Amino acid sequence: IIPPARVASSNGLDASALKARTLTGMASKTTTTGVPKRIAHTPTLQSTALKRPVIPTEYGAKVPTNIRQRYLNLFIDECMKFCPSQQGAFDKALAEEKVVYERSTSRNIYLNVAVNTLKKLRTLLPRATLYRRLKEYVLTEDELKEHGYPLPSPERPGRAFVFAAEEKKLTDGSCRICCRCGTEYMVSPSGNCVRKEECIHHWGRLRKQRVPGGWETHYSCCSGAVGSLGCQVAKQHVHDGRKESLEGFVKTFEKLPRADGHPGIYALDCEMCYTKQGLELTRVTVINSDLKVIYDTFVKPDSRIVDYNTRFSGVTEADLENASITLRDVQAVLLSMFSTETILIGHSLESDLFALKLIHTMVVDTAVVFPHRLGLPYKRALRTLMADYLKRIIQDSVEGHDSSEDARACMELMIWKIKEDAKVKR
Repeated sequence: IIPPARVASSNGLDASALKARTLTGMASKTTTTGVPKRIAHTPTLQSTALKRPVIPTEYGAKVPTNIRQRYLNLFIDECMKFCPSQQGAFDKALAEEKVVYERSTSRNIYLNVAVNTLKKLRTLLPRATLYRRLKEYVLTEDELKEHGYPLPSPERPGRAFVFAAEEKKLTDGSCRICCRCGTEYMVSPSGNCVRKEECIHHWGRLRKQRVPGGWETHYSCCSGAVGSLGCQVAKQHVHDGRKESLEGFVKTFEKLPRADGHPGIYALDCEMCYTKQGLELTRVTVINSDLKVIYDTFVKPDSRIVDYNTRFSGVTEADLENASITLRDVQAVLLSMFSTETILIGHSLESDLFALKLIHTMVVDTAVVFPHRLGLPYKRALRTLMADYLKRIIQDSVEGHDSSEDARACMELMIWKIKEDAKVKR
């Protein structure tokens, strides 16, 4: 073994000179002895990722640092779901934790306030962010046509048209087909039934049920088989009629965005009753993105009511006894609230727009966002969606649906959907 001093001297350098040259020779790739040079650390994308903020240790603090840090991390997790940047999420979480700490005089108070703040953050989604992300779910022109939404007539203002295969119409204008039992019945020129006869029908939907050897289809109302005698008796036959008269429609106008940077986000739901002219509006409810009711009113139909449809609408004769608001009044209010860029959310929203006689194309339909596994014409019920995704039961009252409950459910479903999608993207 040759001593280091002799190796150095064999190259014409003493040991101290060789050590100096090795330390200062970073400019070259190797040293004169063939040893690879030491390369400085190069930052990577992973190493440049922002580190989560840390609560500084405070002597004699009223709340232990580890508890504050734990809730700060929880706040960050929630803020990451809706803040556009990682730094923005950190800043928002730090601000929230600071408020909680300053409001607390003890550990127990801090815990209570922190839990409430965490609940708030879990439901919070800034309107501008919500609007931007909801636009990803707005129906395209082809989807609007596919799902039968009312579209503006290119020929006549105030008239709508439906881009869909037309249903077979009866040649006799005085004949109607009951939308509940399928029976043909005659009406007078004014729309009244010529012959009074009971309507025996199933009010539930047809559902497929797996049985040994295959599938069977039953009505949800009484489990009756297809073709069985109806379980409900009404005084007379009724028809839908909303797509038979496409006059009197209004269209949303263009407006400048509001001060908060977007044209508005609302969920709406309508209730209808049967009149001699078909289904007509009896109640409309509009919910904002904070899940607060901003417009809710009963509506007096233009035609005589023949069935209040209370089982589904929840609207009774007493509710409409003193109603004076008309469809035209409702349209005027909605046109002052909505613009062409306002996002409207609803479940099978085309049905509500027909009842309102409103043409609007910036829509998010929860029946489309959460499709049925069998595809159209099947659609999942709003009640089912809430049970499956938000683990909540709605439409459970024997007095019928509540339009405010349904509208709120649609908004909650979309907020939940956006947050879940954000988790996947991260």
